[in-house]
Amino acid sequence: MKKILSVLFLSFIFMCSGISTFADDATDAKEFFNKYVNAANTYSPTIPDFYSQNAKIIRQVVKPDGTLVNVSTDTATYMKQLKLGQATAKLRKYKNTYRNINVTKVANGYKVSAERQPTGETYWLKTYQIVQKQPNGQWKVVEELMQTKEQIFLKYAK
Repeated sequence: MKKILSVLFLSFIFMCSGISTFADDATDAKEFFNKYVNAANTYSPTIPDFYSQNAKIIRQVVKPDGTLVNVSTDTATYMKQLKLGQATAKLRKYKNTYRNINVTKVANGYKVSAERQPTGETYWLKTYQIVQKQPNGQWKVVEELMQTKEQIFLKYAK
């Protein structure tokens, strides 16, 4: 009987340590997202450091009729576009506000989902990032989807 209780107790300890690791990583993923938001809203030159070199970047264009068109790009192209847009954004004092931030474990990391409101707008758009802890302990965005009503992105649709 003591053996069974010992095994059950040890199993419980291992299970709890696994739950605590998930909670710690989920908390770290959310902190990483918050750091990203701060960097983006302050036009930091460190934004590229948040992304994996081969991240999947998706801009989901919300057309005036409500239909959605996904426009995918590679990380290098996205960083070039971002750099060009940052100067204008800074002049306009453009920022994003986020709400309903949720973190869930997915096969390749943690999915941080939220709703995003651009400066001066009344609507909210869906967004998510899949973030992954790297072997060196750093977190990186490996996939990102951000909805936009900016129709200019449609010229990149294939």
